[in-house]
Amino acid sequence: MGKARIKLIGKSPKELDDVCNQIKEIAGATGVDISGPINLPTKRLKVTTRRTPCGDGSDTYEHWEMRLHKRVVDVAGDERTLRQIMRVKVPDTVHVKISLE
Repeated sequence: MGKARIKLIGKSPKELDDVCNQIKEIAGATGVDISGPINLPTKRLKVTTRRTPCGDGSDTYEHWEMRLHKRVVDVAGDERTLRQIMRVKVPDTVHVKISLE
């Protein structure tokens, strides 16, 4: 039996949790061991821009931020379980990385 590490990255934590719940249901139905989802640190991307592009007026700035949430799930299973996991409906905003150990 192999072990797969599934890393999920997305903007919305709710969508990540939905995908994690689907993976947990598949693992429970097939009877394989699962550990996770483990919350990894959230990456915060910040952009600060000046409101007036020409430079006239007072120094006022706008602050923009995008947060990338991450989850890790470890699944110990056979090929049949991993095929079912790869068929999970994943939203467009969620990126999935699967590595086999």
